[in-house]
Amino acid sequence: MSICSDHDSTIDRIVERNRGLLVPRRQVLALSALSAAGLSTKQAAAQAAPPRPSRRQGQIVMGLSQEPTRFHPLQARLEVDEGVHLNLFSALWSVSPAGDLVPDLVTEIPSVANGGISADGLEWRIKLRSGVTWHDGAPFSAEDVKFTLDLLQNPNFPAMSRNGHALLRDITVVSPTEITWRMERFFAPYFAILAWTFIVPKHVLATVTDHRDPAFNNRPIGTGPFKWGERRPGDYVRLDANDRYFGEGPFVERVIFKYIPEMTVLKTQFVAGAIDAVGISGITPDNHEEVRRTPGVTLHKSPTSFVTFFALNNGIPQFRDPAVRKALYMALDKQTINRDLFYDANRPTESFLPQESWAYNPNLPLHVHDPAQAARMLDGAGWRRGAGGVRMKDGVRLSFSCSTVAGNHLREQVQQFLQQSWRPLGIEMTIRNFPAAVMWGDFWRNSEWESTIVGAIYPTAGDPDVSDRLGSWAIPKRSGAGANQMQYENAEVDRLLRESVGLLDRAQRRANYMKVQEIVREDLPAFPLHQTLLGEGTKKNLHGFTPNINYRSNAWNMSQWYWSA
Repeated sequence: MSICSDHDSTIDRIVERNRGLLVPRRQVLALSALSAAGLSTKQAAAQAAPPRPSRRQGQIVMGLSQEPTRFHPLQARLEVDEGVHLNLFSALWSVSPAGDLVPDLVTEIPSVANGGISADGLEWRIKLRSGVTWHDGAPFSAEDVKFTLDLLQNPNFPAMSRNGHALLRDITVVSPTEITWRMERFFAPYFAILAWTFIVPKHVLATVTDHRDPAFNNRPIGTGPFKWGERRPGDYVRLDANDRYFGEGPFVERVIFKYIPEMTVLKTQFVAGAIDAVGISGITPDNHEEVRRTPGVTLHKSPTSFVTFFALNNGIPQFRDPAVRKALYMALDKQTINRDLFYDANRPTESFLPQESWAYNPNLPLHVHDPAQAARMLDGAGWRRGAGGVRMKDGVRLSFSCSTVAGNHLREQVQQFLQQSWRPLGIEMTIRNFPAAVMWGDFWRNSEWESTIVGAIYPTAGDPDVSDRLGSWAIPKRSGAGANQMQYENAEVDRLLRESVGLLDRAQRRANYMKVQEIVREDLPAFPLHQTLLGEGTKKNLHGFTPNINYRSNAWNMSQWYWSA
């Protein structure tokens, strides 16, 4: 099933696209890689990688500028955590770079044709692999799938998201390798959501009464190609090859995710050979040329679904006035930021959806840089200059802090540029940065920040449902779940999001999401700067790296990575 190709207007045709997907995983990955690179078969033959080794060889040290800290895959997490999750855990199915669903813990993708889903999309029957074991040797079964889905419905469980899962009814274990459920109503994004839902072990977690107990986070157990090795906080996470893995690979003995907070140091260690690969947040644009010229390494410029925003906490009084948000955006020189500070390495955008999305709206108003008009807008809205020249209205000073990850020097330069740009307009911005573990911890999740520069992925595995990011019910400070840390609220956006997930017709869904983008562009809860083309790197004799826009980490297929001589 392709979640990137057009849907027809009936559920029958939607799900029957699953047929023909049971291709060996190696072939699927190879075809997807060729498609992503735009290579013909003839070209690919000329660029063919050497054969995989007959036995595991060596280790991979991947450098990260942010530290993975949360290893329970169903709880609140960040993109950098998911590189670890994708190698420790398995989902029912995965998503290829081309957007195709590929069986993982299932034997086949459920469809109308194979009896896995009813014609109305409400009745599901899932067939699971036999012989799969957890890292501790316990057998995997349908009981684990049911436990996972039940856990996500438990209001006391601090879920990353309950989107879609709350609609499940009558979850029934038919046998160790078969499970059924009923959906309360048709929910279009659920195939995509399940691709991002990792299954957790019932035999380990069923007796846990305090879901915030860190025991599982400190030593997680999955069914993935690597198992937990060790973590040294502030330094690294080590994963070891899983000898019991049901799939192909892994082809290395271990993977080490090495935390290097200073991005210049990260680049230096990579070109010096101390680390083998650079993942999220990648090699900054100002270092691309140096890396490109370095012998023995490869620079990958990967298209991603990340959009970089100057995000506002819409729950604080400074940003509740739409005139303030519009004036700030108008006084922001986006062209200079993208050209001079980010080296023209990304795609300017006005949307939260990537331009590859079938629901992307290319007709949004383009940003206009006009500081004089921004000042007039603030004057007209009653924001008058007060003490020290800072504007005030109704006792609220137009003063706020901006926080991002300390050591991300490009974002720190953007902060300084904006601080200087806004000051003449009577807008005071202070800079308050933190290490990644602090910045993206409770400070972020509980909306304790005031503004930030952040890269975020809004869709789920290629589906443009953004309910978790923009729905008012997904504000974690209030509900305990969701990813709307901006505390954005708009009744019409809520209505359109709720309606869209129940539509069978992709054209109708597209029209709704186009409208959502128009409303958000008008409301400006965050200022979109660009869609990111991520700079990542690998040593030339390390093979298997394959960008995948449908995941939040290109460590998604490290079980397929291997070394050549």
